[in-house]
Amino acid sequence: MNHKRQTSEKPKDLKKSLTNFLFYLKPYFIPLIIALILASAGSICSIIGPDKVKEITNTIIAGLNTGIDLDKVKSIAIFLLTIYLLSAIFTYIEHFIMATITNRFSKRLRSEISDKINKLPLKYFDNHAYGDVLSRVTNDVDTMSQTLNQSIGTFVSSITLLIGSIFMMFHTNSILAITAILSSLFGFVFMAIVLFKSQKYFELFQEEMGNLNGHIEETYTGHNIVKVYNGFDHEVATFQKINETMFKSALKSHFFSGLMQPFMGFIGNFSYVCVCVIGSYLAINGHISFGVIIAFTIYARLFTQPLSQLAQVATSFQSAGAASERIFEFLAEEEMVKETNKEYLDPNSVQGKIEFKHVNFGYSNDKTIIKDFSCKAKPGSKIAIVGPTGAGKTTLVNLLMKFYPVTSGDILIDGVSINDLTRENIHDLFIMVLQDTWLFEGTIEENIIYNKENVEFETVRQVCKTVGLHHVIKSLNKGYKTVLSDNETLSAGEKQLLTIARGMIKNAPFLILDEATSSVDTRTEELVSSAMDKLTEGRTSFIIAHRLSTIKNADLILVLNEGNVVEQGSHEELLRKNGFYAKLYNAQFESIHK
Repeated sequence: MNHKRQTSEKPKDLKKSLTNFLFYLKPYFIPLIIALILASAGSICSIIGPDKVKEITNTIIAGLNTGIDLDKVKSIAIFLLTIYLLSAIFTYIEHFIMATITNRFSKRLRSEISDKINKLPLKYFDNHAYGDVLSRVTNDVDTMSQTLNQSIGTFVSSITLLIGSIFMMFHTNSILAITAILSSLFGFVFMAIVLFKSQKYFELFQEEMGNLNGHIEETYTGHNIVKVYNGFDHEVATFQKINETMFKSALKSHFFSGLMQPFMGFIGNFSYVCVCVIGSYLAINGHISFGVIIAFTIYARLFTQPLSQLAQVATSFQSAGAASERIFEFLAEEEMVKETNKEYLDPNSVQGKIEFKHVNFGYSNDKTIIKDFSCKAKPGSKIAIVGPTGAGKTTLVNLLMKFYPVTSGDILIDGVSINDLTRENIHDLFIMVLQDTWLFEGTIEENIIYNKENVEFETVRQVCKTVGLHHVIKSLNKGYKTVLSDNETLSAGEKQLLTIARGMIKNAPFLILDEATSSVDTRTEELVSSAMDKLTEGRTSFIIAHRLSTIKNADLILVLNEGNVVEQGSHEELLRKNGFYAKLYNAQFESIHK
């Protein structure tokens, strides 16, 4: 299991995250502005209401002695009903537009991340847990989309409601307006302090969520290994450590954000009481009418309501800010160098000659894996690469496939440098079968013809017969149409045969087998070896194997040790030398006989 995790040490740049957020939101600016205008319009309708309530109240009170003007009350009531109905319509349309924008924004972000994944070099995935990448695609994007959908419209309508309430309060009575504002001022100060204190905990929470997803993904992928090695306690301890850190950050962030709502509620009630007390005093002395007090109690609520909403929005913005930093940090990762197609090799006309010229390579500057490696592979030859673990066997293949750039030297295919070929062109030239089987949820036939068009079923059947897989597939309920899933159990060897069959379907001039028979038994290995002999006919093949018995018939065996080719030759020649290869070969058979 891969437990590598990399915690970003980059300084947090909220301004840069906001700029990136606006950039991805740019295509939706016009509908977004319309939605925000509608949100503001809805708030303005709500602001007009209390003033009309004041008119109704004063009309009723004035008419208690002389008779109530019912026509005026009726007209004001109809006006109130109209503006509240308009407010509801504006709010509905605003929510509909925001939901549409949110889903399209999320779709674009996920597409950008998916595209980014295909452009990242392998070294990125060597240093980051897969679960952390998945967390950015799912949790972080969802957090941003929820904020966009629920908070931006609320933020704008709350600001409009807040400013409009202040204007209408001063328009109605300045003394009561000052009373309401001063009594609510503490809320603004408290909210600013909480936002400042809690932001770091929201960032830590999002980061630890990625670590937790990474750990869970790794643990359940290797669940059998955990069971076999009794590693349950170790994995639980690791889980508990990450979970505890996540718990503490979540507790602190939600504690601080949770303080806002009750405190702002208290401030609202306090403001309401102050307005009632001061308003009663002014009414008793004849400075204001009773309708003004009624209107101001509503304005006090309207004034404190957006404060509570802004507190909630601020919490949502903090989570979204932490999520956006992780997303845009990922999207800003260094990509593979963009290539220009200087040369092109047609897979149907390639001769099959490969040459390594003084190749040096290291994953880091202080550690060189491949040292001055040179080798020539003739067209149609079978090259075996052997050596102890860490000798650089798989690294050679990664360099040949251009997964990593060579530090110095060059690799030539038919005399053309791989630096002058695109990665796509190089990958079209190779059949590659790895020791790690990769099968997706689909039919067996779909897995075999993966990314290959216009393949006839008879071709698939013949290939499966060649690798000895046909009888296994026919024994399944739906044969080649059987959908591979967790419920359909295939042995590790059968899965490996499927990937070998996939490789045989692809008609390419070069073949790479990286421990392709590591998961099959001895009888199946003989069958696969026979099939591979047919597959390698007319193809230049590179075979990496720990089982030295599988590469006896190789045209050339390269023996690697610590990044150097210490020996090369045929199987018989290397045994007669009685050198490093002979020791590896004899040690392997001694261990078998023991």
